[in-house]
Amino acid sequence: MADDEMEIINPPNTLKSKVREGGPGAVDLATLERAENVIAEMADSYLEWVQEDLKRIDGAYKKLAEASGERTKEAEEVFQIAHDIKGQGGSFGYDLMTLIANELCRLIERQDGFGPAEVQAVKVHIDAMKLVIQNRMKGDGGANGQALVDGIRQVGDKLNK
Repeated sequence: MADDEMEIINPPNTLKSKVREGGPGAVDLATLERAENVIAEMADSYLEWVQEDLKRIDGAYKKLAEASGERTKEAEEVFQIAHDIKGQGGSFGYDLMTLIANELCRLIERQDGFGPAEVQAVKVHIDAMKLVIQNRMKGDGGANGQALVDGIRQVGDKLNK
């Protein structure tokens, strides 16, 4: 092939070959409705699950607060639990849980070490998640939810100045 000629090579789309459009086995509106109903039925279970996650993150926070040095190992444990919480919240209508847990994950990722200010910022995020569940703040939580998110973001901004 000459230097001025170009050949375009399109990779195969293996996923497309596995997805059916219409016919038996295809996803239809009834299937989606059944899936949504299953998720709705699990919403009460979410409140139980998240209570367990909040207990776990409290335990991880306690280790973080009591540790010395950079505390990165302890912060990683908090991060993992927050990441789990982030993944579940929105699925069950608790969008604030997803948002706050995401902010906590980003806060932890930005830190090289964890001194008193960083540890306190982690606690503020955990307390905010507890508040969301305690008050059953579904969706965006309205004006109170927005105020909570604004406060959480201000905490993160102060640490990164």
